[in-house]
Order: sequence, then C-alpha cells, then structure tokens
Amino acid sequence: MHAMGASPDLANRILRALGPRTMDRIWPTLERVELKRGQSIGHLDHPVRRLYFVDRGLISLVKTMEDGRSIEIGAIGIEGLTDPIALFGVDRVLLESVVQVPGTAFRASVEDISDAMRQDGAMADLMRRYLRFSFHQLAQTAACNRLHSLDERCCRWLLIAHDSARTDTFPLTHEFLAMMLGAQRAGVTIAANSLRRAGLIQYRHGLITITSRTGLEAVACECYRAIEHELKTVFRTALPGEGSPGCRIAIGG
Repeated sequence: MHAMGASPDLANRILRALGPRTMDRIWPTLERVELKRGQSIGHLDHPVRRLYFVDRGLISLVKTMEDGRSIEIGAIGIEGLTDPIALFGVDRVLLESVVQVPGTAFRASVEDISDAMRQDGAMADLMRRYLRFSFHQLAQTAACNRLHSLDERCCRWLLIAHDSARTDTFPLTHEFLAMMLGAQRAGVTIAANSLRRAGLIQYRHGLITITSRTGLEAVACECYRAIEHELKTVFRTALPGEGSPGCRIAIGG
C-alpha cells in the first residue's frame, strides 16, 4: 500500500502533490510535530537543518528592527514549508519564523529532502516553483503593508489564517495580529469593529465569528486573490475551497 494510505487527512499541498514513489521514499523520514503558538522555528543567521511542512496552522516570517518592533512579511500555511532556500544552497536562516496559529507539521532534515529531489526531477521542479512563489509572496506582502488599508489587510489575513487553520476556531492574540498587520493594537480593534458593523464578523468572550467569508473576500485587498492565483501556478491545479461561512476565530489578549 502507498505510504500515504494511512494518512487520508494530509493537508500539506506540497506533500500531497508528490508522486507515490517519492512519498514512499520520504515518508519514513518525516516526523509529525506540534506547532505551538509563539514557537520560534528558525533563528536569524542560524544553520537550517530541518524543514517543516505545515499541515495545520500558520507560521509567520517576521522582520524585527533594531528598536524591537516587528512586522510579518510573509506566512507559511498548508501550501508549503519553511526555509525552501536551504534546498538550493542557502544554508542559513534569512528570516525569523514564528508560529502564529498553532497546529501540526511534518518535520524532515534538509539532507533527506535534498536527496529525494536529486532522485525525482518532478519533485525538484515543484520545489523550484514553490521557491518562486515564496519570493512572490514576500513582494506582495511588502506592497500590501504599504498600500492597502488596515481593513483590507485584516480581511486578507483572516482568510489566509482560516485556510490553514483547518478549524473554525483557533487562538490569536491582539498583539500577534497587530504585529502581523504592522499596526497598533488600538488600530486592530478599530478594524475589527468596522468589520463587525459591516456584518462580516461577530465577536464575544474572545471569539470572533466570521459570519460571511464571501463578504471578507469582497473587502480583502487584491493580495489574497493574487497569492491564490500564484499557488495555482505552483500546483498547476485549482485550489479547493478551504474556508466556509460561519467560522469562529478566537482572539485572546
């Protein structure tokens, strides 16, 4: 039986896209691990020894300035893996990786995945396409943080988080959301109130309920659609709808 027969709920899109022989080869090298909120996956300028294929949850790529302020410049969800540049000769961490939405991932050594790529041209091509997507996402996020309104960016982030959380309810502090959006916490509260008044979300006792995902998609800036389109190029197939109306997102803090 194919190795993945035991894991029908596998969500990571890279692993799902690999051929049966490749999965049979790398499956024994993958370790399923928990992703805890606030957990640091990679430290700046440290060697990259292990890669994380996100299966549930969201990891933020964070840039921290000299004065201690931080902002998210990218995110890794169920579409990908951490530090793909390590598979192409850049063996040190360029950006801090911090778990924002807890979940699970499959962890493997850089050597094991590199060996599999050398034996599988299709896998190597997939990883090259994903690396291109990673740079595209960084550029899109940089432009988004500079040019789009806080309401638009908040909707975009909620959609991305919901796609990869694989659950309607998950924890997220105000501080993390503010950092990810490059805004003050007070500004995040104002944005949430704006979305509530528009009937797109509700919140009570630390829970945000998304009452209209379609409405969020309508308000979100072009960046969510642009990234989704780029993912279709990576995987050369239409993305299934991951979200659904009525999801609840817990925001603590």
